[in-house]
Amino acid sequence: MSGQIITETVSDKETGARLDRWLKRRMNTTQGQIEKLLRTGQIRVNGSRAKANTRLETADEVRFPIFADGDAGSRKAATAKQISEEDREFLRSLILYEDRDMIAINKPAGIAVQGGSGQGRHIDGLLAGMEEDGHRPVLVHRLDKDTSGVLLLAKHPAAAARLADLFRGRDMDKVYWAITVGVPAPQAGQIRCWMVKGVPDENEPSGYRPVDPRATGRRRDGDRERMIRSAQGVEGARHAITDYAVVSTAGPKAAWVALRPQTGRMHQLRFHMLEMNTSILGDEKYKSRREVPHGLAPGMHLHARALVIPREHGKPITIVAPLPPHMKETFETLGFLEQEAGRDPLAPFI
Repeated sequence: MSGQIITETVSDKETGARLDRWLKRRMNTTQGQIEKLLRTGQIRVNGSRAKANTRLETADEVRFPIFADGDAGSRKAATAKQISEEDREFLRSLILYEDRDMIAINKPAGIAVQGGSGQGRHIDGLLAGMEEDGHRPVLVHRLDKDTSGVLLLAKHPAAAARLADLFRGRDMDKVYWAITVGVPAPQAGQIRCWMVKGVPDENEPSGYRPVDPRATGRRRDGDRERMIRSAQGVEGARHAITDYAVVSTAGPKAAWVALRPQTGRMHQLRFHMLEMNTSILGDEKYKSRREVPHGLAPGMHLHARALVIPREHGKPITIVAPLPPHMKETFETLGFLEQEAGRDPLAPFI
């Protein structure tokens, strides 16, 4: 480390950023080194000691040392060069909406949002190719690998904090379209229940037991985990609420359902449709015993159709993602017409 100590002022775009993430954009260092510098008082915010998870505010002054062996700018430039022009063009082709705070893309089914065991190429890994003004876009929420549709990215920390708050609250409307095996009854309503992560257990009547969040020493197998019904007070249980409305049916064997989650739990929509014994077509993890109609396109038929994002001034921003090819094919096979849902994404719920 050189002897140089610098002080930078936090910009309005960086309001809400965690201190450690803010520093990593400026220092060629590891998380462990940042923690050590914080413990020894070599990094300070407004003259005081701080923690890695300290949230920065506009005009905060951050004092920190500069490492001699390169800087964050050169490291980021090298990372960005690893993103091929083909991948950059791929991401650009997905953009549905962009302004100075956010980017919305139409995520294809079959590509993961984040990396993991055996995931290969994923959206998060490609975002270095979209960096602007020293800020790499960050994910605001998640979609399952096989779910298509609107995925929101924040361009800077202040936007990320605001959009994350909107997702956690109920001010932002989220609309999904699904094709279900069978027709939900009643055809409109709200599903409420407690759910918890479970793993297969042949000794349990349901075939699953809750995951023990305190268990250590055993590797978790995400592919075998799924959400199961629970009760209030069970450790790890979360309450999940979904509004739903059947838009159209193809006899008793399939339905086009609009879904509006009021909470954002893992696999919530897939689990809730299974709870109604009308699982989502192509969902192999949450599969009911109903007979699956023949001759339909393969793949999971769950699509994040729209986000309605409120703004401090002016009308909300409505972002709509066109159907993926396999769902469009199934719509045509079953005789569903997109205009049946109305021009407003929220029309099925009114």
